[in-house]
Amino acid sequence: MDDPAQLSEYGKILVIALVGILLVCMTILLAKVLSPKKPNPEKLSTYECGEEALGSSWVQINPRFYVIALVFLLFDVELIFVFPWATVFGSSELSAADARWGWFTLAEMGIFLGILIIGLVYVWKRGDISWIRPTHQKPVLSVGIPASAYELINSKSYAVRDYKKAQETSVDLVEEDTATAKPKASLGFRPKFKSSKD
Repeated sequence: MDDPAQLSEYGKILVIALVGILLVCMTILLAKVLSPKKPNPEKLSTYECGEEALGSSWVQINPRFYVIALVFLLFDVELIFVFPWATVFGSSELSAADARWGWFTLAEMGIFLGILIIGLVYVWKRGDISWIRPTHQKPVLSVGIPASAYELINSKSYAVRDYKKAQETSVDLVEEDTATAKPKASLGFRPKFKSSKD
């Protein structure tokens, strides 16, 4: 390392970082220079995942979104630890060095997955995985109608009429009425005026 022209290891990292920053800046600059500029109200509006932004942003959000996201993130991140374990467990060098190593790693992962399963059961029993917690309530409404009246109506059988026949008979009745109706003698328009005594 006596040669001053030779870069140190940190110098190489600095060069890579500078090249990365330069590439990002050049890409952003080219996009700004080459992109068409035709603004309109639709392009300038706020984009909210395909939804039109309406109203105030100060709205109440159900905390269940947050809880489910945290539970997902917890189990997702913890599951990532299974992959390095599988790599180490599958190493034939470690198993050849000591036969107990395989049983140790298996027991270790069993404890790890057991803790995760206990956490999952706990969250499941609390109802945090269910999107909407079911509330089993029978609706109670006080009305002045006794329950026996409802039972009487529900137990009664009703005859179902054919709607086509009902329409045909109503059309026939209308035709008969128009044929037999005599035109009334029109008296004309008679205005009514208030008398001066009122």
